[in-house]
Order: sequence, then structure tokens, then C-alpha cells
Amino acid sequence: ATFSASASISAGRLRPTAATRASSPAALLAPPLNRSTRALQQQVQRNKLAGTRLVQRRQWGAVQVRATVAKDEMAMTKCPRGEAWAVHKFGGTCVATPERILDAARLMVAGAQEGKYTCVVVSAMGSHPSSPVKTTDLLINMVTKAANQDAAFLLDLEAVREKHVKTATQLLGSGPELNQFVSKLSDDMSNLKAMLKAISIAGIATQTFSDFVVGHGEIWSADLFAAVCRKEGGDALMMDARDVLVVSETEDGAGVDPEYTQCNKNLDEWVLSRGRVPSIIICTGFIAKDKTGRATTLRRNGSDYSATIMGGLLEAGNITIWTDVDGVYSADPRKVPEAVCLKSLSYHEAWELAYFGANVLHPRTTQPAMKFSIPITLRNFFNLDAPGTVIHTSGGPTKSVTGFATIDNCSLINVEGTGMVGVPGIASSIFSTVRDAGVNVIMISQASSEHSVCFAVKSTDGPLTGEVLRKRFRDALAAGAISQIEVIDGCALLAAVGEGMASRRGTAASMFSALASDNINIRCIAQGCSEYNITVMIRQDDVARALKAVHARFYLSDVPLAVGIVGPGLIGGTLLQQIKEQKEELHRDLGIDIRVVGISSSRRMLLNEAGICLDTWKETFEAEAVEADLQKFGDYLTNSYVPNSVIVDTSASEVVGNMYKTWLSQGIHVCTANKKLNSGPLEEYSLVKQSQKDSYVHWFYEATVGAGLPILSTLKDLRRSGDRVKTIEGIFSGTLSYIFNTWPNEVSSFSDCVMQAREQGFTEPDPRDDLNGLDVARKVTILARECGLKMELTDVPVDNLVPEALRETESVDAYLKALPDYDVEMAAKAKEAADQGEVLRYVGVIDV
Repeated sequence: ATFSASASISAGRLRPTAATRASSPAALLAPPLNRSTRALQQQVQRNKLAGTRLVQRRQWGAVQVRATVAKDEMAMTKCPRGEAWAVHKFGGTCVATPERILDAARLMVAGAQEGKYTCVVVSAMGSHPSSPVKTTDLLINMVTKAANQDAAFLLDLEAVREKHVKTATQLLGSGPELNQFVSKLSDDMSNLKAMLKAISIAGIATQTFSDFVVGHGEIWSADLFAAVCRKEGGDALMMDARDVLVVSETEDGAGVDPEYTQCNKNLDEWVLSRGRVPSIIICTGFIAKDKTGRATTLRRNGSDYSATIMGGLLEAGNITIWTDVDGVYSADPRKVPEAVCLKSLSYHEAWELAYFGANVLHPRTTQPAMKFSIPITLRNFFNLDAPGTVIHTSGGPTKSVTGFATIDNCSLINVEGTGMVGVPGIASSIFSTVRDAGVNVIMISQASSEHSVCFAVKSTDGPLTGEVLRKRFRDALAAGAISQIEVIDGCALLAAVGEGMASRRGTAASMFSALASDNINIRCIAQGCSEYNITVMIRQDDVARALKAVHARFYLSDVPLAVGIVGPGLIGGTLLQQIKEQKEELHRDLGIDIRVVGISSSRRMLLNEAGICLDTWKETFEAEAVEADLQKFGDYLTNSYVPNSVIVDTSASEVVGNMYKTWLSQGIHVCTANKKLNSGPLEEYSLVKQSQKDSYVHWFYEATVGAGLPILSTLKDLRRSGDRVKTIEGIFSGTLSYIFNTWPNEVSSFSDCVMQAREQGFTEPDPRDDLNGLDVARKVTILARECGLKMELTDVPVDNLVPEALRETESVDAYLKALPDYDVEMAAKAKEAADQGEVLRYVGVIDV
């Protein structure tokens, strides 16, 4: 069917009249309409709902309107549904201030497209430094104070009114939109005041009354948001969700489910009563009605739930939840600085992460979207450049583990005893007793032998759980059938979540290996047959380290390594230069990501978790280093978010060597060129070796003997392969090797050769530390111990090359000045060797 009509208007200034005031901005700008023209325009609006195409032709002094109807009028009895709809939800933080409301409204208006529809779900105004109390909290406080007959609820009511009037005035300015909003707000305030007074007189507030009062925050927020959208040129109407959403309580009473048939009917009636579908619907979040028609709420995460229910009713193409974070992270970024924002998640992964406390939608919230296969995007309202995280049917190709989450402050309940084996109903008795006590069980783990059942509860429920179980199994405990019911406090749950784990080998092994490498003990393990998550219970004190360790294993390079250097002198400084030069190559070719996070001398230390710049480490050390503390140095590496930590000791300090046992027990690997500990007291050496074995960490000391030559590793390999070492001989001192290879052939006197070696940096600052033979004796002791000999340093006879008269000389200069007096003695030894066709060398011998 087609029709046409025309209406003449005279040129001139248009005046707003009652006939021109409509909720549509287009109507607000139109001239006065006579009855026939108004009827025509209403028909055109109905035709737009039915999928018509509008053609408007302007002529001199007249407007012609022509429309072609594609569908019959019966189509407008239903709200259009389908992917043309987009649902957006703005939480309280996003609408906490006038500026944020305006930005959100502009975002929605700017995104409006021809032939597309937008449903915006809004929460009540949240908190902000300029207005620190949330609207919902104020409303809840009003009800509580009224029920307690505290007249201060009137002050809260005035605070709410002032907050919204001030916001509306700033956003809407003077005019009909402001007048209409304030008028409705005043009516609501009068009704609320009367209701709260009634509650105060009765001294009690029912849940229905509370839900009715609390829901006003969303109503005012939606009214204001819609008015701002219209002011910005959008075609917007406000929808009170209580006119559409009908819900019923779930069987467990923990939530509500939508009554889809009634909700769809209500949605169609809402559209029919308004005669059109606006481009933008502003819907209240959090509130609904029950099947009796009484006001109620959607409980926890109510506004998010409103958005997904509306998305389901409209069969929308997408749902966007605007928050204050960039999306869902692979781990809590407050605990793991290198957590990454995930591009996508499956519904199942979102459920699992949400259960374990991750900042994701509540599992019930995602159900309507999953029912209609609608993707949900979590985006940051304050960072529009961030693409956010999409939650949909399949998370797509990902790592085996998508993310990690924790539940802190748990108690582990352990019930065990031989009398439990093969007895039907034990588990049922345990968990029905816990259920009757009102305790929620977070995780369950049972030994296949049926000897024990352990499960996790929140720490606040631990004492009660232990009490009711001991009471229930009093006779079994007395008879010894159950040996103990133990409550272990100070625990936490760590979960790895990911659909990619299903049937993929090695995921659990990698996770457990990462925890073991960081010296973290696992108390119990649980995994469902779906393989969507692996859950372990650990100590609460280990949570941060555990989360960093497993996250790094799956998200960082193959071998992330936090390095601390102790002794940044000649050797340490050279090592830092080598790390700098090879860092990129190691990362590229071997997947090793080395970060030097600490440098310590004997007096000062520099710490930086992000990694010290090796181009300027000397300048930074000079400017920013603090007082050295080796205990704090180790603690810093232990708490680093990089799971693999190693301390490299390039000093010659006995104090540093004494810290090895502590560092190893903290899960820090130790790599040393310092011989003091390895050749020190046998008992201390043995304790450190045992600590290394117990701590699942490495203690590398190859450089203590032979510098860069693989002497110790070769010796270990020989013994492991069954070979028996009989004798080891070698020149183990680089300093003495230089001296005896140079003198007497190239340098005439022994004293000149020593001074030359010192000038070239081949000796210690005091050459006596090399010439006394103690360095070689330490290396001999280390080798002997690797051969299995239980010997002390004092068991090694040493040929001291420092004349006895000079051993106690106070200064190095005095020693070097007196040393030429003993050249004749050394020359005689060289001649004696030469006469026998031999040369002098300083040799260390281990005769096994």
C-alpha cells in the first residue's frame, strides 16, 4: 500500500508549542502540526518500525511526505529483534560524575547508525572523590536508619536529591528537560520520604520495601542519561526495567532467573504503548519485578545481569560491558605486573575464572548471552583505545592455560582414617553435615584409596566446620575408624583455567614444575574431567610467588631469569658486560629472558624489579644504591614476579658464602666463583649441599676451580658414570701459573716477576694472598670433596711461597720492598730444578 499527503506551512520564526514538544529531538525541531499531519507522522513512525523507507521532499512553502510500506501494520505489535541491536552497560563508576555521564551519552549518540538500535543499561551513580558515597549505599543506609528509627535518614535523602539536582543542572542547563527531571525527582523524593517514615514508625523494613527504595538510584540515572542523549541530538527514551523484566527466585535462593515468555510479552507491550522504537533505549539496571508484580532486584552483579537479559530478549548482535579496566587479565595485575589483557575467553573459561574471584562477569550473568550465543565484550570506558576482552562460545586458539586466579584465606579440612575405606556414605555424611551448618565447600579432593577426604572452605568457616564434623563423627573418632579431623588454616587456592588444557599433555606437569622450582609446596590437588581447570591448595603466604611462578611459566619466555650480582668488581663487572652483549641473542635463540634486578657490593646495593639498565648501571648504582643488606637482597629476588631467580656471587667474601643456605631455602639458585663456602668448614658445606637438594634448586660452583674450564662437571660426570677417580694433579692458580711461566726465562728475578704480575692485575691487591698457596689449597679441598673425601681445608699441606719473615708485614708496599732480599733463595730452587732437567711449577694434588 502507498499513500501521500501534504501540509502547507508559512515561512517565519518557529515557536515551541505543546504540540511540538515530543521525546524525539526531530519532533522538538518540527513546526506545529495539524491533526491530519500529526496522524500522518505517527503513521510514518509506525512504518519505520515495520521496515519502511521514508522519502521527504521539500517544496516552496510546503513539505511533502511519501512512504512505501514494506510490511503490514501487524508488524509493529512486536519489538524488532536481532543483530541490529547492540546492548551497552555502564556501571556506577562510569556514571559517577556529570562529565562521565556526558562522555558516555556522547559515545552512545555518536555510535548510533541508520537501521541500528542501541539499548543502554545504566547503574546508579557511583562514588567519586567529588561525591565519595555511592547512591545505592545512601539508599540502603536510608532504609537501615529508618528501620532503626533513626531520623538521620532524612539527611541522606536530601544528600541524594542534592547530588542528582546538581548533576542534572550541570548537564541539562535550564529548560524543559531539566524541569521535567527535577519534577519527577521531587515526586520520587516525596514518595520515598513517606515510605521511609512509615518504615520508621513500624521499626522494620521488608525486603520488598528495601528493593523498591534501592531501585530508585537506577531510575534517576536512566532518566538523566536519556535526557542527556536527547540534548546531544540522540533519539532516546528511558525504560524502567520493572515494566519489562519479570524474574523468579532460583531453587537455592542465591539468585533469580528471568521469565523469558513474560519478559518478551512485556517488551512488545512497552514498544506498542509508545508507538515506536527509539534509536536508543536507556534501561535501568539491577531492578525488576517478581511474578507477583512486586519490585525486586537481580542481586549480585545485577546491572550486568540486566544487560545480558536485555541482550537475550532483543537477541542482540553484541553486548558491551563498560568498566574501569582494559578487560580480563591472565592474572591479577596487582599481583603479577606482567599479566596480559586477554583478547578473548570462552563462556566456560569466564565462569571458571569468575568462580575463583577474577574480575570477570558472574557465571549467572553470562547465561542469557550464552543461551542466545551473544558475544560479551568487556571494555574500559576510560581507555577507549583498548579493544577489551570478548567472551563468546569459543575462546579461539589460545595457550593451554588462559588465565590464573586465586581464592585467598581458606582452610583445608582433612578427614582421614582406615575405617573410611570401602564404607558407603562417608562422603555423603561429611558434606551433608557441612551443608546443614550453612558452610560452602569451595574445593574437594579425595584419595583413591578412600583413606582420606579433604576439602576447602573459607577460613571464617574453618572452626565451625571442624566442630560440626567432630560432633557428627564422635563415635567413629572414639572407635578409631576415623583417626583425625584436622583444620589447617592459612591456605589459599590457586587455579589454572583454560579450554586448551583439555587432553593436552604436560599442562599439569608444567604447572607443578613451576611451583616446585619456586619452592612452593602443594597441599592437595583437584581437577574436573572437563579439564577446564587445575586447582591446587598452597600456603597463603606463598600466593603471590606461586601466581607469578605459574604465570611466568605459561606467559613469559621459556626461561625467565631474575639475576642478582654480588661483587660488581672486575669479575662481576665483566659478567654484567657479557650479559648486556648476549641478552638479545639468548632471548632470540634460546628463549632465555635475563633481567638483572639487583647488584650488591659489600657496602651498597641497587634493586629494580623491572630490570637494571646495563648501559648505565655504574652511574645508576652510584646515584641510587642503598645500604647493602644481603638478607633483603635475597628477599627481593624471592618476591620478584619472575619465577626463576639466581644470585651470582663473584666476590671473595666469607659473609656472602654464609648466605647460600638461606638463599637456597628461599628457592633462589646460586652460581658462585667464591671458594670460601665450598672449602670452608665441612659441616657448613654439608648443610648447604643438603639444603640445595631439599629446596629443588641449583647450586653451581664450576668457576671455583679452573675458571672457565669444565673441571668439576667433568669430575661429576665421571663419578656418575661409575668411574673411580684415583689421582688429580693440576696447576690451579692462574697467578702462580703466570709467575712460573715467566720467571726465570723472561724476567730475571722472582720479585720483579711478582711486581709485574701485580701491575697487570694478575694477582690480588696483596700478592701474598696468591703466593701463600691458600687459594690452591681451597681448590684442592673442593676437588677432594667432589671425589667423596670428607676433609677440611686444614688437612691440606701447603708450600707457602711467602717468606716467613714477611708473612706478618703490615703493608703491601713494605712486603714488596723487602721481597728482593729473597730472590737468591728462589733462584737456587729454580737452578736445582733446571739441573735435573725440570722446571718449577706450583701443583695441587689429590690422591684418592
